[in-house]
Amino acid sequence: MTMLFFELFLLAFAVAVALNAIAIRVFPRLGLLDFPKRYGLARERLPYPLGIIAVLTFLIFFPALAEGTMEARGILIGVLLLAVTTIIDDRTPLPPTVRAGVHAPVALLIFVSGARIYTLTNPLASIAIGGPIIPLDRLTVTVPIFGSLPVWSGIFTVLWLGLTINALNWFDGIPGQVSVLSMIAFLTIGLLAVSARVDQPSLAILAFVLAGIAGASLLFTFPPPRAVLGDTGAMFFGLLIGILTIYSGGKVATAFLVLGVPLIDFVLVIARRILKGKSIVRGDAKDEHLHHRLLLKGWTPRQVIALTAGIGTLFGLSALFLSTFQKFLAALVLFALMLFLSWYSRPKKQHE
Repeated sequence: MTMLFFELFLLAFAVAVALNAIAIRVFPRLGLLDFPKRYGLARERLPYPLGIIAVLTFLIFFPALAEGTMEARGILIGVLLLAVTTIIDDRTPLPPTVRAGVHAPVALLIFVSGARIYTLTNPLASIAIGGPIIPLDRLTVTVPIFGSLPVWSGIFTVLWLGLTINALNWFDGIPGQVSVLSMIAFLTIGLLAVSARVDQPSLAILAFVLAGIAGASLLFTFPPPRAVLGDTGAMFFGLLIGILTIYSGGKVATAFLVLGVPLIDFVLVIARRILKGKSIVRGDAKDEHLHHRLLLKGWTPRQVIALTAGIGTLFGLSALFLSTFQKFLAALVLFALMLFLSWYSRPKKQHE
């Protein structure tokens, strides 16, 4: 079985590499190039958005890997709806309200079609704070076609998917960064799925296929990039990471440790915007995100990617062997590390 996972990873990687290689030749002829001047970059335009290929490769594999259930149909429709919106947004930027107006229905569709969390493990139960399980299915509503739906589970699912979608997208300031973090996340979820604690081979198969797709994207976007992933790729990977953590029995803590850098950075950026009285959905400063601040401090794009990938790998793989309470402690350590990096990378004007 382990060999099967490895073979599927390589197969998905090979198919995605081939399609990406075709795309970087065809996209320029179709006028599918990025807009470096829009972001103050002095370089030639690159094929964009390469995320189209990530979505296309997923659509090639998914029908063969997923059963024809309502869950599978919900995921497929959700991925397509998000992809169409982000492709349009990559070409002609849409208002934040329009993007949010798509993210919420996509997450809700995936929830009502069957991908949901009924309980969460209480990380503080070992020190006698609350019970071992936090139920999310106590309050339900009955909806035609979909039957009885747990309200709190729905709220949590929509918020979690919205967070993973947007956190990865906001962290896409350096080409290759989202691809490498996504590959690490999918590999971690895949390893978790084959462990004795979870034992979900179907989930592992999907995770390793997605890891192969992310790895292929990394090959073409790692600095110096030959193409740009775009919101299409970043949001696609964010959505699928969120979905797979729900499928793996609500292993949100594991996903948080893998994606802790972009997720915590997401929270810190919003906090800074609120303190400055700015809109939380409109960013114009070049020193808001950790990767921007590190670049201004003299780090190279490859060094920033190595840092975020190293942190994600260290905390993600450790989560495979930690108890729920130990994951909670690891999350606190990670949060403290992010606060230190935020202080270290603060702009000079704030401490001169």
